[in-house]
Amino acid sequence: MEQGPTNPNEPNDVEKKPETPNKGFIRMKTFPFVLLLFGCVFVTALVTALVMSLGADKQVKVAIPERKEFTKLYNVYDEIQNKYFKDVNTNKLMEGAITGMVDSLGDPYSSFMSKKEAEEFDDTISSSFSGVGVEIQEKDGYITVVSPIKNSPAAAAGLRPNDKIVEVDGKSIKGVSSTEATTKIRGKKGTSVTLTISRPGTDKPFDVKIVRDEIPIETVYATINADKIATIQITTFSENTYSELEKALKDMDSKGMKGLVVDLRGNPGGLLDQAVDIASLFLPDGKVVVQEEAKDGTKQVIKSDSSAHDGYKVKVPVTMLIDEGSASASEILAAAASQSGGIKLVGAKSFGKGTVQTAAPLSDGSLLKLTVAKWLTPNGDWIHEKGIKPDVAVALPAYATMAIPDASKTYKEGSFGDDVKTIESMLAALNYKVGKVDGLYDADTTAAVKQFQTASKLKVDGIMTGDTTNALITAIQKHLKDTDPQQQKAVQLVKEQLK
Repeated sequence: MEQGPTNPNEPNDVEKKPETPNKGFIRMKTFPFVLLLFGCVFVTALVTALVMSLGADKQVKVAIPERKEFTKLYNVYDEIQNKYFKDVNTNKLMEGAITGMVDSLGDPYSSFMSKKEAEEFDDTISSSFSGVGVEIQEKDGYITVVSPIKNSPAAAAGLRPNDKIVEVDGKSIKGVSSTEATTKIRGKKGTSVTLTISRPGTDKPFDVKIVRDEIPIETVYATINADKIATIQITTFSENTYSELEKALKDMDSKGMKGLVVDLRGNPGGLLDQAVDIASLFLPDGKVVVQEEAKDGTKQVIKSDSSAHDGYKVKVPVTMLIDEGSASASEILAAAASQSGGIKLVGAKSFGKGTVQTAAPLSDGSLLKLTVAKWLTPNGDWIHEKGIKPDVAVALPAYATMAIPDASKTYKEGSFGDDVKTIESMLAALNYKVGKVDGLYDADTTAAVKQFQTASKLKVDGIMTGDTTNALITAIQKHLKDTDPQQQKAVQLVKEQLK
């Protein structure tokens, strides 16, 4: 979610909602000490003024807690207030000081948000906001894609996990925070933004123009095949995800579900209470779901418990799909299912986000999001920056990770480059004969495009642009869905359990 793991643009941080035991990835509570701490400078100035006004013969004693470590901050503040050649905004000074302190932690998941940013963050948690629909985080100085959201403009534009966003509307964002990047990327429905993407395996950055839209509220999508094997995709862990999932599961039950594939691919995480409740659907009560380890090494063990709902349990064989876009709360669910439930994981290694954040709303509506703990798997593993390896590794075809060609550009005989190579690869995957896949738009490529245009009932001229490019993108996305090797392997494992 330009969002992002969980700042609305990071892998959704194991976020804890208003404080309840064992719940949430972002604990919501007020930290008044932050306000008091920065208020000391104003109290000091006020007392000094009072002493001066009463005169030297008047003795005024006021007890003020002294924090020597803030002397430097006070001095800088006074220097700016007294000597800077322009009037300054006191609120901006204070927010800048707080931002600087948090940034100095070097933690991409801790951040200070202004009131506006905090409102956007809250929208993300409740699954209702406008933007392009991509989870991001700051990593090694770059804004990196964790995952696009299902059915979002970012997903339709072909953004992939690990893409680096190097520019927004032609302006570099290298070195900016994920919160600042969020502000630049998000916007009103119907407006457009151009992201310059650097993708591993491509020779040079490329531009992707995306029209902002309302990001889908639904987080659960269910289907069932002729063999009565259901697939349920969970796209994020928001406030209503558990209830959506239980409803979908009961619907699949009514249709004769014999087995289940839970698809967590591209799921950047979200609320911990949702992950724990969902894990309780698949585990016997009392099994370890996750452990939280505090700074002092103490651990809080969170166990499965279906009593908070109606006690519903999944009773059919299950496998789960993960990939490099599965982060945070989705990794908690996957690890719990694997280690406490013996459920097989299929796909690719997950993202690797193993920390817990609290979100502390401040009195002016701003927000301090702070990493306060590690989370560990049931076996005590810390998967941070390591990820979870699937039991069965299955790679997607190469064309699935290639940059989608730009429909506004024209490719024809004589064209050369990465986009042409992608076009050739996509056509070849659809069984059109393109000759050698080498990035050269030659006579074989032209002939293949003409065949594709004929089959798609488009103008037949052998040129890839506009409607032809969009039709190719739609066709390859459908082909990948129909032939998805990770999905097929997961279904196969479920069937083997049914024998």
